[in-house]
Amino acid sequence: MTTSNYATERETTEGRVFTVTGGDWDQIVSGTDPINDERIVVNMGPQHPSTHGVLRLILELEGETVREARSVIGYLHTGIEKNLEYRNWVQGTTFVTRMDYLAPLFNETAYSLAVEKLLGITDDITERATTIRVLMMELNRIASHLVWVATTAMELGAINMMLYGFREREYILDIFESITGLRMNHAYVRPGGVAQDVPDEAIVKIHRFLKMMPKRLKEYEDLLSGQPIWIERTTNVAVLDATGCLALGVTGPVLRSAGLAWDLRKTMPYCGYETYEFDVPTHTDGDVWGRYLVRLAEIRESLKLVEQALGRLKPGPVMVADRKIAWPAQLAIGVDGMGNSLEHVAKIMGQSMESLIHHFKLVTEGFRVPPGQVYIGIESPRGELGVHAVSDGGTRPYRVHYREPSFVNLQALPAMSEGGLIADVIAGGASLDPVMGGCDR
Repeated sequence: MTTSNYATERETTEGRVFTVTGGDWDQIVSGTDPINDERIVVNMGPQHPSTHGVLRLILELEGETVREARSVIGYLHTGIEKNLEYRNWVQGTTFVTRMDYLAPLFNETAYSLAVEKLLGITDDITERATTIRVLMMELNRIASHLVWVATTAMELGAINMMLYGFREREYILDIFESITGLRMNHAYVRPGGVAQDVPDEAIVKIHRFLKMMPKRLKEYEDLLSGQPIWIERTTNVAVLDATGCLALGVTGPVLRSAGLAWDLRKTMPYCGYETYEFDVPTHTDGDVWGRYLVRLAEIRESLKLVEQALGRLKPGPVMVADRKIAWPAQLAIGVDGMGNSLEHVAKIMGQSMESLIHHFKLVTEGFRVPPGQVYIGIESPRGELGVHAVSDGGTRPYRVHYREPSFVNLQALPAMSEGGLIADVIAGGASLDPVMGGCDR
């Protein structure tokens, strides 16, 4: 039996149990003789600011060259998937939105699409609700990519870009707040539609954003694209070709930067994306520079999609008509900015007793979902975000598991880092754009 450098083990009545205690650090160091092989082990993280969350990297170095890299995850584990088994199907939205906290609307949409497929109501989702989902996801994609370019630039020394990227992201978060009431963790996209309609003030803000953003993108390119240090730190750094991406299951901008135009919005359309006009940007070098160009190009494509979605926002309901499924979508905020308004409460109370009882049961118990299992995949800012949902016929999920792109893509870090310089680990790790909230869920 081989011994693990990373976990002690013991036999129990339940089988073999592994206990991770951090003892791996001592074991690795004790087996390294820096005099003979001139190698040292560096513990990067878990508090390191350049790891996009609570990620730990164990790097074995020879000089400044990385000979071996290992990723250690789990420091941000929330147990969200397990918690879903103890909440009804609608309450699950409140949990999944908190996984990848830079792309909450994608988490919600993928989950809702899976529940709707189990319910058999995919074709019953209203046109306005579907259009709003596309609108919100593409704004969220822009916001996520802005965080990527801002933080990656900061990690490589371009501090100004950090300020500008977050400045534009704040504008998108203001739009989200005016639509959902929250800047993040919205629980806005729900099975059957969306929680509430888009107000007119948000439409005005989105139009302003569409007018402003192309100019800002040009400023980003003027700041970075011709900058010698930026080019030196990103060109031919952390290279991963298409073959390597496919072998490791890597998707999203990293795969497209290696030349493969794989985008689920085009290859396996959902939410009516096949009816929108947009391109799938690619690059051929498969390095950090290519991932930078692809993400900037994707922001421009998302701006196109947002503009098209605005043009399709025809008046109509934003929740399915079936009142046994439809969560109340005509909510109104109270004067204290919290809870429901008195007018909305009076409207509920003024209906028939049967309606009031049904409303109460829907909110407290939830609806039943026929037994079965489905898989739904959508294109998140980091790649394929998949939901495997299983129902046993009850009001709560039997199992919900996410195929999270941050978790899958992170496996490529050793392949990108080993043989390169320790400074390039930062650039390579950042170019994957991992969000540990999604990775550790």
